[in-house]
Amino acid sequence: MSSFVQTVQNIFKIEELRQRIITTVLILIVVRVGAQITLPGVDVALLHAAGKGNAGDLFGLFDLFVGGAFSNAAIFALGVMPYITASIILQLAGIVIPEIAKMQKEGEEGRRKINQYTRIMTVFIAALQGWGVSIRLVNMESGGLPVVPHSGLLFSISCLVLLSAGTIFLMWLGEQITERGIGNGISLIIFIGIIARLPGSMWQEMNQIFTLQERPWIVEVIILVFLFFIIASVIYITQGARRIPVQYAKRQVGRKVFGGTTQYIPLRINTAGVMPIIFAQSLMFIPNTIMSFFPGSGFMYTIASAFSERSFVYALIYGVMVILFTYFYTAIVFNPRDIADNMKKQGGFVPGIRPGKPTAEYIDQVLTRITLPGSIFLALIAVMPTFAMRLLGVTTSFASFFGGTSLLIMVGVALDTLQQIESYLLMRHYDGFMKSGKIKGRGGSGGF
Repeated sequence: MSSFVQTVQNIFKIEELRQRIITTVLILIVVRVGAQITLPGVDVALLHAAGKGNAGDLFGLFDLFVGGAFSNAAIFALGVMPYITASIILQLAGIVIPEIAKMQKEGEEGRRKINQYTRIMTVFIAALQGWGVSIRLVNMESGGLPVVPHSGLLFSISCLVLLSAGTIFLMWLGEQITERGIGNGISLIIFIGIIARLPGSMWQEMNQIFTLQERPWIVEVIILVFLFFIIASVIYITQGARRIPVQYAKRQVGRKVFGGTTQYIPLRINTAGVMPIIFAQSLMFIPNTIMSFFPGSGFMYTIASAFSERSFVYALIYGVMVILFTYFYTAIVFNPRDIADNMKKQGGFVPGIRPGKPTAEYIDQVLTRITLPGSIFLALIAVMPTFAMRLLGVTTSFASFFGGTSLLIMVGVALDTLQQIESYLLMRHYDGFMKSGKIKGRGGSGGF
């Protein structure tokens, strides 16, 4: 405990690191304030009354990533999700569009062009989603009273402009955190939105013990210990990697000898990150979303019940989809042939494996093998909230922290941020949070 306190004191001894942390905290406070400022023309009381019960559809998933700003109809209601969507679209487009694939391989200049295209696409996506939000708000009612008392063209235009501006401002704040703060800015904005739900969820959970007395406190202690082990396992798997040794041949240039060293290619067990769960969860929420448009249909109610988060049918289908999407997304983000070609150009080779195509096949074989346990683990983490609700009686809001996107994003972003703080401490010859300095982030995973 004393070493931890000493490490925290060392953080504030480094002026640059102290300023970066303060800058990050101040920007995140601005993000949370903006998530509470409701759009003009919206009746807040009626909005909250009309929005109850939407946690199990796509709108609830969207609201999770923006920290409740969507349910508040705030100026930051879209969050950075249009930017994330644009990034994913361009990443997938690199598979089918040769020009984008070429830019992805052009190094810093290519990344600059892709970032520019991402920002432009973000504006159009935010405007389209802002227009959709305005339509949804106009059609929402509570007790026969409209959430937007004075709807019209002026409200739609103001809604579109404010929501688009809010997304662009958040995107700029994220870039400021990345450049002048600590950690990945976009990831931290999503992280603070998720973690903001934790106090309220904990309060609901404690209310079951002390107010409603639905279960003894010793059971709650066991649940918290179980949650601790889940978090520890996620950290362990997130940092787990299979290292492939790469030997570089010696070559002489003038009087200098280059190469002759051994490096490693770290193939992570969870290469795909949180994206397979996001893809699968988006599809699993479609039945509940469709049911919201047909509230009187008995057939749609039966289908939606089977796809409820508390249903074991939901857990089974959800887990299988996570496994499939893990392989799919891993194949997209990691190309063994490109790795093998780059190694061959630099004179590197895997011991016992011929350069070129055999190396690519070997890397692909290893990646396929380690992806299987990684995908199964992701599936278990994805369905853990369902078992927490059904078997442990945990509230819906608190169960989301037992697994799924919430837990993976929180752990991943926390590891990335700690890794950056660790680097500053070690550069100034201070001990980090671990004296060996072995805290490993996800190393350029782009936040997800």
